[in-house]
This record gives sequence, structure tokens and C-alpha cells, in this order.
Amino acid sequence: MKILAFGLATIIFAIPFAAHSAGSALDTMAIEKAIGKAGELKDGVYKISLPRTDLSVSVKDVKIKPGLALGSWVAFKGAGNQAVVDGDLVLTEDEVAPVFQKLRKEGIEVTALHNHLIGETPRVMFLHIAGKGDAAGLASGIKNALSLTKTPIEASGKTAPEEVGFNTDKIQETLGHKGQVKGGVLQVSIPRSEHIKMEGVTLPPSMGMATALNFQAADDGKVAATGDFVLTRDEVDRVTKALAENGIAVTALHNHLVHGTPDLYFMHFWANDSADKVAKGLKAGLDAMKKEKESP
Repeated sequence: MKILAFGLATIIFAIPFAAHSAGSALDTMAIEKAIGKAGELKDGVYKISLPRTDLSVSVKDVKIKPGLALGSWVAFKGAGNQAVVDGDLVLTEDEVAPVFQKLRKEGIEVTALHNHLIGETPRVMFLHIAGKGDAAGLASGIKNALSLTKTPIEASGKTAPEEVGFNTDKIQETLGHKGQVKGGVLQVSIPRSEHIKMEGVTLPPSMGMATALNFQAADDGKVAATGDFVLTRDEVDRVTKALAENGIAVTALHNHLVHGTPDLYFMHFWANDSADKVAKGLKAGLDAMKKEKESP
């Protein structure tokens, strides 16, 4: 009986300890404190969104909402006693050089620097980052770099829901995928089926590994859409062809990761047309990803 009682006491004591250990793989409080803004923990990933609400960017006559193409973000995932981070920082041209230099001094890796849009005013660049180490240390380094920009970091108060101005249900029905509306933008995320890894750690779709299709209202009853298809090398040509045949412009094709497996390509696009035409064009791109490579 004494042995049994001792064993039960040991188990009871171990349960909260084990729960604490499991949850301590990623110190979200330390990350939040270092960045200065809370994020959202989902599927083991702590993601902090930092939309560039300070910028007023237009593509021709379309004023870009932050949720369409101006969303900086960083995402952390536990990796043993350390963490991995990746992210995408939206920067003005004059912010690029000081941020780049500061990130390197802080030990944060720059994995890509490029455009996502074409013809926007003012011009914005997208700096992709990655790192592995102490979560709080990584977060602090990123915050130090962000402090050289005008990126709003402090949490803003709740705002009234913004009307989207187009039929979101019809677009989702055409795509065959559900999305969510944030800040007047319909955001549809479509994950890939295979595991994507960086530094030996599996990256969930929320760490920028899912095809992103974003829609907002434009003039004359049209919708503007942008985002990126996440593709393997065998899918690139098929999707390019499908988008071109449907009047959707490819604005960039590049990598986002350096140490990622499998090797992926990120194809950004722009469309401004009727909701029906844009949705059907993007659906053609999604369907092209599924087709087997044509035989010669």
C-alpha cells in the first residue's frame, strides 16, 4: 500500500510538471514581451501579425488594404530547447538597407528580398527572414530591426467590421475552399499536402507555407486579388500557363526559404476584374497544380 501510495503521488506530481514542460517548448510570453505585441498560438505556432496600416499604397486606381498585400508577420515554432522563426517584413525602399543591416547584426538570416506587386505607389519591398535559437533572443533581434521602420507594433483597439463590397460566398464556392474576412479582405489559405521543413522542423501552413488568395473590392464592381501560389518546380509552368490564359498577371516568381525542403517556388499574381472572372482564373491555377505533368 505504501508503494502504491508513493507511486500515485509521483504520478500526480508529474502530471502538472509534464504539462508545464510540454507548454514551455515555446515561451510565448517572452516572445510577446520582446516584440511588444501579442500573437496567436495555433497548431504549435505563435504568429504575430504586423500590418502596415501606416502606409497608403495604390496599384493604379486600387488603394491596397493592409490585409490584401501589406501584412508583415513573424511566426515561431518550438524546436527542442530552441525555436525556429520565419517571417515576411513589408518595407518601404528607404527602410530596406537599415533593416537588412540590423537583422544581420542581430543574427537573423535574410532568405529573400523582392517585390510582390508591380506598379504600386509608393514602391514596397518584401524581406523574408529566418532563424533558429532562443525564442526571446530571436524576437528581440527582430524588434530591434522593426524599430528602424514605421511599422505599427502596439496593439490597436477593436474596430468595427468592414464591409467587403462583393459576394464572398460565390468566390469561395468557385474556388472550392473556405476563407475568412478580415479588414474588408477575403483571405483564402490552401495548404500543400506534403510536409515542408526548415532546419529539420516541419513548418505548418500558417508559417507562410500555404497558397494565399486575397480579395478586396475595387472600382466599378470589380475585385482586386493578389497573393501567391506555393509550387514545386514541376507545377510552375502549368500554373503560369493557366493564369496567363485567364488574364491574371504573374508579378513575381522566387524563393522565400533557403534551407527548406522540398524546394518550393512562390508565384505572386495580380488581377482586377469581375469577381466571377477572377475566381475562375485562380481556380484554373489551383487545378493546374493537381494535374500530372504532361507527357512529351
